[in-house]
Order: sequence, then C-alpha cells, then structure tokens
Amino acid sequence: MKKTLIVIAVMAAVGLGYLAWHKPSQANQPTPAQAKPAPEVAVVTMQEREVRLTSELPGRTAVYQVAEIRPQVGGIIQKRAFTEGAEVKAGDLLYRIDPSTYEVAVARAAAAVAKAKAELEPARLKAVRYADLIRTKAVSQQDHDEVQAALALAKANVSSAQAELEAARIDLERTSVVSPISGRIGRASITPGALVTANQALALATVQQLDPIYVDLTQSNVEMLRLRRALESGSIQSAGEAATRVRLILEDGTAYAHEGTLQLAEASVDQSTGAVTLRAVFPNPKRDLLPGMYVRAVVEEGVMANALLIPQQAVTRSAQGQAQALVVDGQNTLALRKLELAQAVGGEWIVRQGLDAGDRVVVEGLQKAKPGMQVRVVQDAM
Repeated sequence: MKKTLIVIAVMAAVGLGYLAWHKPSQANQPTPAQAKPAPEVAVVTMQEREVRLTSELPGRTAVYQVAEIRPQVGGIIQKRAFTEGAEVKAGDLLYRIDPSTYEVAVARAAAAVAKAKAELEPARLKAVRYADLIRTKAVSQQDHDEVQAALALAKANVSSAQAELEAARIDLERTSVVSPISGRIGRASITPGALVTANQALALATVQQLDPIYVDLTQSNVEMLRLRRALESGSIQSAGEAATRVRLILEDGTAYAHEGTLQLAEASVDQSTGAVTLRAVFPNPKRDLLPGMYVRAVVEEGVMANALLIPQQAVTRSAQGQAQALVVDGQNTLALRKLELAQAVGGEWIVRQGLDAGDRVVVEGLQKAKPGMQVRVVQDAM
C-alpha cells in the first residue's frame, strides 16, 4: 500500500512538470496589432501678401542707329582713314576721294561770281543815272525800264554764280567722307585706288551705334488683354513708374548689369503670330549686347495687393492635369483641394481659387500622405 502511494505521488509530480513545461508563456501570447504611427508632414500656412507681377518676354537686340557709308561724289579713293571694327565719332574722316577736279570746279565757280559782280556794278551805276534823268524827262520811259531790267538781270547772275560756287564747295567737302554718327564701324568694302560713284549701291562701310541699344520684345495679345482687364477691374494695381523699367536675362542665363526702359508698343498685332512688339532701350557701355542676340526681358506688369502664393512643390497634378494640393484641417486630417492657378512668381504659384488665408498646405511628406489620413505636423514653414 505504501509503495502504491509513492508511485502515485511520483506520477503526479511528473505530470505537473510536463504541464509546466508545455504551458504557453505570457510573452509568447499573441497581442492585438499595434496601430501605425501617423505620418509626419511639413506645412505652410497661407497668408495674403503684396506681390509685384512680372512677365518674362522673349526678344532680340537691334541696333539703335545704323549708317551705310556711301560716296556723294565720284572719284578715286585716295585714303582709308579708319580701322575696321574700331569705334568712330560723328565727323571722323573715313575715306578721302581725289579732290583735284572739285578744286578746279570751285575755282571756276569763284571766277564766275567775280565776273557776275563785275557786270553788276556798271548796270547799277547806269540805273542810278537813269533814275535821275527820268524825273526831268531827259530819257524815255522805255529806256529807263530797260536799264532797270538789265540791273535785275545782273543781280540774278551774281546770285546764280554764288549758288554754283556753294554747290562746288559742297562737292569739294564731300570728297572727305565722314561718319554721320558715332558707333562701331564694320568691314571696309572699298580699298584705296578704287573708283567710286555718287550714291552707288555698294556701301563703303557700315557704322552702327550700339550704346544705347534697342531690345525688341514680343508679347501675346491674349496676355496683354488679360492684364488690361485685370487693371480695369482693380484686381491688379498699376506698377506706376516701375512699369517702364525692364530687366534683361542673357542667353546664358546671366542677368544683364544695366536696367532698361520700355519705350513703345506697336499699335497693331502680327497676324501670323498673334503677338505685339514692345521696344525697350538699354545702355550698353561695354558693348556686351550686340545686334541680333536672343534675350529674355522681365517686365513689371502691376501689383497684386492680397495674393495667396503656394510653393510649387506643394502642387500636384491629377490624371486630367488639374492642379491640386493637400490641406491639413483642425483635426490634423488631410483633405484634397482643387486649385486654379495664375502665373508663377519665383518658386511659387499665385492661387486664384481653391485656398483661403490660414489654410495649412502640405509641402513635405506628400509621398506617404493620402486624403482622409490623420497626420502629425512637425514643421510649419510660415
């Protein structure tokens, strides 16, 4: 009996050990799935600001003044007095034409003046005598009239001779071909020894005034109408004197050092392009701008007093191309807003519709953010 009790006790101890060995531990028990942490986003709070609106227009530089040098008298070129590509001033000698024949013409015209004056003096004295004699009826009226006519003819001959002398002197002066404007002279098409004729088709050289210089810009007629309506409605205020100032961006992307002024706008629209041409004037002291260069001009259009601007990285596009942005509401829940955008200003878009002042727009963390999600705002980039 005693042995039976011992066996039962041993078996009970073994069973308890087995149960203890196979009992699941509390650490290994399955627990409810923990909720994922809310994604972190950075937002910007929309605020109304005053914005100066600008437009960037394409254009090309054009010479301010150009003069094609042509001879006004004929003859042999004796001398070329300039260096190709150099700067010349108005009145500088460029070419010398052989003046010998024109010097002779001046001398001949001067002699004709002297002859006419010599013939005038006796005619004048005779007219004076006949004027006294006609009072006493010592000469007939016909003789008196003929003497007066002869005097008038002699005076006319003197005036004609003097005009011929002046024309001869002008031709002599034109044997010195001078620059009519200041600027940079180009290649010479005629060398000394060549025969030239008055007003020939081939220019001897070309002088271009490069300081200042024109920049011809093109603006869409649609954009011009939009700006005009905005100014009339009052949504945009005129930029005043700033509207006439123009900044220039060169073809390599660098900003031009000098500011220009808007001079005129064409009164008609180009039928082939639907654009209007604007002309600006820029100083060009270092000749950085040359005619024919492609440039971009930044023109101030006006001032928008209460503009809402959204960073460009906060704007996404739907499959249909609709601009949209995620907004965090008061419960830190994301909502999708469809936007109507105007033009870009720097790295931001002007918002016409879709947002209000005070809205918090997501600018960072868009990859994990979805509409309806709860988020945690970690940064407010005011």
